Amino acid sequence: MLDIRAVTKSYGTRKVLTDVSFTVGDGRMTGFVGANGAGKTTTMRIILGVLSPDSGTVLIDGVPVTASDRRRFGYMPEERGLYPKMKVAEQLVYLARLHGLSPASARRNTADLLERLGLDARAGDTVESLSLGNQQRAQIAAALVHDPEFLVLDEPFSGLDPLAVEVVMSVLAGFAAQGAPVLFSSHQLDIVERLCDDLIIIADGEIRANGSRDALREQHSSPRFEIRTAGDTGWIRSQPGITVIDVNGASTGDSNFAVFEAETDAASQAVLHHAITLGAVHTFSQQRPTLATIFKEVIA
Repeated sequence: MLDIRAVTKSYGTRKVLTDVSFTVGDGRMTGFVGANGAGKTTTMRIILGVLSPDSGTVLIDGVPVTASDRRRFGYMPEERGLYPKMKVAEQLVYLARLHGLSPASARRNTADLLERLGLDARAGDTVESLSLGNQQRAQIAAALVHDPEFLVLDEPFSGLDPLAVEVVMSVLAGFAAQGAPVLFSSHQLDIVERLCDDLIIIADGEIRANGSRDALREQHSSPRFEIRTAGDTGWIRSQPGITVIDVNGASTGDSNFAVFEAETDAASQAVLHHAITLGAVHTFSQQRPTLATIFKEVIA
């Protein structure tokens, strides 16, 4: 488990992080989101030891992280940092060897990752000859080639087409399934929503929301419901404690719907119970906010 506790950082008179604290659990995919300049990259660089905090600490399983511990990290910076004129496979083997892998293990890991990331046909190409999307895949491979126990990835999905996104998501999920804590930032909130178990939202150097994806969606849910029935839904307008947002009443289709807000749980349940007496109820569900909605709400 990776813990960031009360981390504060300033550049001169400008404070960029204020008492930042969160946990990245073992085997958990943790999305780290915020606007440009919110403090994501600074936080990640402090975790990796690239920057030192003014105060606060980074811990692994309750013990302050050391330089030796950081060799167990896989880090992907937002800026591409591979040697442009070096061949892809040659470069990955070299990086794996720098992390202490044997020649055979380095070659084996390289071949495996290139295949999983769909780059095996480009193993002998130089990095600079690759498309931007394939350069991004190679950068991800460089972060993973030494079998890291912790992953810290800054914008890993940047520049990837939808198919490549699916491939990379699968590879990262595989590392999490083996127990690795995975922290990744992204501006692509739809990807974060699909992939993350936990979510951290940062704004102006402060944590504004922190928790499991499902808990945050529950916390920020409005009392809004949708019902689809075989019968008329126009009667919902007259129900006490109910405000109808959208309704198609008695349409000629097989399913009629209404979207409404309820002042109490009892009011929403009364709608459901009355609908059942009138005919078949196809669906009845509370509408949950998207990550984009939560993000806008907490940084406002």
